[in-house]
Amino acid sequence: MHVVAVDSADDPRLGDFTGLTDVAARRVREPEEGLFIAESALVIERAVSAGYRPRSLLTSPKWLDQLEGQPGVEDVTVYVATEDVLRAVTGYRVHRGALASMTRRALPDLPGMLSVLDRVVILEDIVDHTNVGAIFRNAAALGVQGVIVSPRCADPLYRRSVRVSMGSVFALPWTRATCWPDDLDVIKEKGFALWALTPDPDSVTLDQVRSSASVVGVDPAIGTSSPKWALMFGTEGAGLSSEALARADARVRIPMHSGVDSLNVAAAAAVAFYALSPDR
Repeated sequence: MHVVAVDSADDPRLGDFTGLTDVAARRVREPEEGLFIAESALVIERAVSAGYRPRSLLTSPKWLDQLEGQPGVEDVTVYVATEDVLRAVTGYRVHRGALASMTRRALPDLPGMLSVLDRVVILEDIVDHTNVGAIFRNAAALGVQGVIVSPRCADPLYRRSVRVSMGSVFALPWTRATCWPDDLDVIKEKGFALWALTPDPDSVTLDQVRSSASVVGVDPAIGTSSPKWALMFGTEGAGLSSEALARADARVRIPMHSGVDSLNVAAAAAVAFYALSPDR
């Protein structure tokens, strides 16, 4: 590591790390500049292990030791500053040890990604980075192989998404749809059964889908029952758009009790992933 002490928040070498709490600015700036921020030594390690290249690191003197010997950062510049300077640069108290500015990679081509997967999740316009990160973590843990996000969905590589996912955003292939909702037709053309999660009481239950998922044509209500499936989740509150629902092979619900109409989208995703896990 090349350790460099900095004593001013205005140091231009810290530009990658400025204003991390300005969500609106960072969600535009980071993709445009080809970077994202990994927070904590563990997340940095997982990003490096997944093949992402660090641009630079930022930490305080008391956390420097935990970066010593970490693979992938041997030739990276590590800027070291006091906690007051770190707060002035980033906009918040940095308490997870270290920050790394990482280089983004080109996203995979949608048809190409789908050609090697059997189980994917589609996120339409989910705007909360915590929910996106949690869904990635659920997906990685429960056997989903890839993620597709709509053009207006929150950035999976935004700092909060990465942190909440505990680095699971690096474990799964993912891409961003560019032609929405027409890209849903591409997914269906690749042989995926497209199932839309919704609280609609007229939809089929997750148990019905689970019981027929391995047998073609068991229940006409399920639509095309393919060995390959794509689960679709919509934005917080409003849910899936009418255009997305219209393209689904089936609308699927998780039965609720005690007058509760639905679950948080990340919780609903975990239930659905577990129900359809190949291990079950």
